[in-house]
Amino acid sequence: MRIYYRGPDVVVTSELFIVRRGSPPGRFAIRDLRDVGIASGHPEGLPLWGIVAPAAAAALVAAVAVSAAGGVLVGVVIVVSAAGAGLACAVIQQHRPRRWELRATCREHPVSLYVTTDARVFHQVSRALRRAIENDRLRWADDATAA
Repeated sequence: MRIYYRGPDVVVTSELFIVRRGSPPGRFAIRDLRDVGIASGHPEGLPLWGIVAPAAAAALVAAVAVSAAGGVLVGVVIVVSAAGAGLACAVIQQHRPRRWELRATCREHPVSLYVTTDARVFHQVSRALRRAIENDRLRWADDATAA
C-alpha cells in the first residue's frame, strides 16, 4: 500500500482516504470514489447581514427615541457608533479564512470527504487524492487489458 499523504487529520493511501479528525470523520475506498470535486465556500459563522442589519435597526430606534426626547447630539453619536461597529464587523468578516471542501460520490451517495480552512493542507490532500485515484484507474485499466 502506497501512502500519498499522511497528516494529523487525513491519510491518503493507494486504497483508502481516511479522515481521522475533523468533520466528517470516515474511511472511503479509493475505487468507490467518483465525481471528486473541490468546493470553496464562504467563511463559517454568521453572515455579515446577520450582524449589521440588527445593529443598524437598533441604532435607528435608539436615535429616534433619543432625538424625540430632545437629545439630537446623542442620537447622532449613537448612529455614528453603530456605523463604526458595522464597519468593524465587515472588516473582521473579510479576514476570516475561507472554508475548503472535497466532495465526491461514493457508492452512488454524495459525500463530503474533507473540510478545512487551511488552504495549503487542503491542496496537498486534494493533490494526493487525485494521484491516488489516477493510479487506481491506471491499475484497473492494466488489469483489464492483461485479462
